[in-house]
Amino acid sequence: MIVYTPLWETLKKKGLSTYTLRVKFQISGSTVQRLRRNMSVSTNTLDDLCRLLDCSLSEIAEHIPDGEQGTTDMANHD
Repeated sequence: MIVYTPLWETLKKKGLSTYTLRVKFQISGSTVQRLRRNMSVSTNTLDDLCRLLDCSLSEIAEHIPDGEQGTTDMANHD
């Protein structure tokens, strides 16, 4: 599963918030919610985040093998 835990750490490190993502960078509220819930987003969105935050993909997302999700799985995968 892909998780966006690194994104929240990157935002904190840069002194930014989800408000900044939505207002300054014009990332839709629904996309921010998808990221919060570790749901899928487009590669275009990931590319935009890397460009806007001037960071690498590893600072946005991380792959967690199935069975190792633990508490990082905030999404409902029914």
